[in-house]
Amino acid sequence: MKHITVVGGGFAGLTAAITAAEAGSRVTLHEAHHTLGGRARTAEGPYRTNEGPHALYRGGPHWTWLKQRDLLGPLAPLPLREAARFRFHRAGALRRTPPLGFLRHTLCTADQAPVGTDFLTWATRVAGPTAARTAAAFSAVALFHHDPGSLSARFVQERLHRAAALPPEAHYLRGGWGQLVDRMAARAWDLGVRIKTSSRVDTLPLADGPVVVATSLPAAARLLGDPGLTWDSGRTVLFDLALRTRAGDPFVVSDLDAPGWIERFTAQDPSLAPAGQQLLQAQLPIAPGQSKADGVAHAERLLDLAFPRWRERTLWRREAVSTGRTGAVDRPGTTWRDRPAIDRGDGVYLVGDQVAAPGVLSEVSFTSAVEAVSLALRAHRLDLKRA
Repeated sequence: MKHITVVGGGFAGLTAAITAAEAGSRVTLHEAHHTLGGRARTAEGPYRTNEGPHALYRGGPHWTWLKQRDLLGPLAPLPLREAARFRFHRAGALRRTPPLGFLRHTLCTADQAPVGTDFLTWATRVAGPTAARTAAAFSAVALFHHDPGSLSARFVQERLHRAAALPPEAHYLRGGWGQLVDRMAARAWDLGVRIKTSSRVDTLPLADGPVVVATSLPAAARLLGDPGLTWDSGRTVLFDLALRTRAGDPFVVSDLDAPGWIERFTAQDPSLAPAGQQLLQAQLPIAPGQSKADGVAHAERLLDLAFPRWRERTLWRREAVSTGRTGAVDRPGTTWRDRPAIDRGDGVYLVGDQVAAPGVLSEVSFTSAVEAVSLALRAHRLDLKRA
């Protein structure tokens, strides 16, 4: 392979660059931002926030890939006393346990759910209306959508089953995802990848080899001149909050009445905030007609119930809307195979979390990146045979 160009230095772009370099290709990676990471960046300063929760699921393929290359790094284990502080908001009150019907429904695997039926209809038949509504609201933690019940039952059930697994599949990296990005970047440098930051690519590179486009789907549509590169995604308010520490604050508050979630990230990783402080993030999916203020108001209602005197204890806060950046969501009758194809023809490959690759959350980015490089190498070998 003469050369592979990667456009985008987030998790998908770095995965593609490392995979190609390990196969013997020369690789150049372009990143428009002055730092690598994309949505996997961790903010600098006293509060180490991510642009989203960024959990790594232990059962996913990227877990093994990262572990084999010694890239996982130290994890942030959750103390048992904190695990006991999981709270559920239901019918206007905080509870220690969810409904029994919900727990039973989480045991169903994805292959038991139909692709062509919406989740709420199917789950109501299986577990009853109360458990179905509860399961739909809870599943938003792994898909960031305001109405999970309207999505494909197969799609939602896969995420619900894995998000509610015991022991938990979700793990967090000590110091935030930025630490993983740094390790991946160092691995890429060691393999000879040429990394160019502050290098915006506005036209498709005229390279002497394949091009892997590892940007958001809207950015890829502009770069490739293909307005048909679209897929549904969620729209979520991210509400970061630093509070003075108070003994007894919950670890997680999951809203079972409406999709929404608050997590105290310093429960498992105190290094994310200064001593004596704790860092929270609320994730509140909002509908197309709703505003950031609606999501913030939802978060504040949950905070009022779960975190006594939180306003008096607030030291820092930040609010943002994440639009079209929360991964693909599949409507009834569609699967990951129906999303925009990885192979765009003429040596161009598309990767990211909204393309035709399986997995949950960041697994889609990883799987598509490995597949793109595999397809590029296969095409190159065929060209050599023809020559």
